[in-house]
Amino acid sequence: MNHFKGKQFQKDVIIVAVGYYLRYNLSYRDVQEILYNHGINVSHTTVYRWVQEYGKLLYNIWKRKNKQSIDSWKMDETYIKFKGKWHYLYRAIDADGLTLDIWLRKKRDTQAAYAFLKRLVKQFNEPRVLVTDKAPSIASVFKKLQAHGFYQRTEHRTVKYLNNLIEQDHRPIKRRNKFYRSLRTASTTIKGMEAIRGLYKKNRKEGTLFGSSVCTDLHGNEDIVRNTCINYS
Repeated sequence: MNHFKGKQFQKDVIIVAVGYYLRYNLSYRDVQEILYNHGINVSHTTVYRWVQEYGKLLYNIWKRKNKQSIDSWKMDETYIKFKGKWHYLYRAIDADGLTLDIWLRKKRDTQAAYAFLKRLVKQFNEPRVLVTDKAPSIASVFKKLQAHGFYQRTEHRTVKYLNNLIEQDHRPIKRRNKFYRSLRTASTTIKGMEAIRGLYKKNRKEGTLFGSSVCTDLHGNEDIVRNTCINYS
């Protein structure tokens, strides 16, 4: 399927615009200015539409390829505020800091935690250790999952300092609270951001970070981009 069919701009322009917005702490107008400085006149509203269209697509591709993890997980939820209301972002990473998955919800409750942990174990199989905070609801959710046949060989730990890694990993997402306008746009944007960060962290782990860029990171996803890199050096 050609995801760029009928677009006014070439797909390499779209990829760079979306990649820059999702990877760095930029506004839509910042990306508009960057492109304009390279001779490409794109409205910031067009950049917004691209992010909403391709952010979720990037996430789906990343999630489909993200099948391996170390057998020690850290799960936590953080707070996202937009339009004066708090929402809750469930996130999980492995011991190397690589993102496993995320889920944005309106409520922080046992139902959301149960569903998130269930889909994690279905995607990656059971970890040896699951580290969470000391919330009583998480403990009850974990017991409920075990009663339904999940996490049978997993040790649940709630030592606070063990979760420092994921608490630090929340920062890039929370830093951009002011850019979110609705649950739908926030969900799509955050999914795209996590996909880009997931690629970045994987390159960092494998020692291929230097010489890498947003464009080359996306280059490996043949569903999105094939020979579409722009050199902005």
